[in-house]
Amino acid sequence: MRHKVKKKKFDRTKEQRLALYRSLARSLILEERIETTVQRAKAVRGFVEKLVTLGKKGDLASRRRALELLPDKEAVRKLFEDIAPRFEDRNGGYTRVIKLPDRRKGDCAEMAILEWVE
Repeated sequence: MRHKVKKKKFDRTKEQRLALYRSLARSLILEERIETTVQRAKAVRGFVEKLVTLGKKGDLASRRRALELLPDKEAVRKLFEDIAPRFEDRNGGYTRVIKLPDRRKGDCAEMAILEWVE
């Protein structure tokens, strides 16, 4: 039973899950919106929002922490210079998940778009 277990494991190890979150977060930061499954979008949403909170702080320690979580210098630069200033007056809820009506061919998975709110 999964009582009080909040995260999805996606049938992956911890390292594989972290790699999935990093790649989805990198794509969202660089592309501004991504299309993925509903469960992956909901899982990566918390990871991305923590990165935006680090970007809003803007100090050197936050930048180093963001580089530790997301080891892509270009994505971290865009996060700190372009995306985080957009949400200066917002306290949370930086992303939105929009469910798509069509399912993915092949495995019939529910698809969604993950994008920034503003």
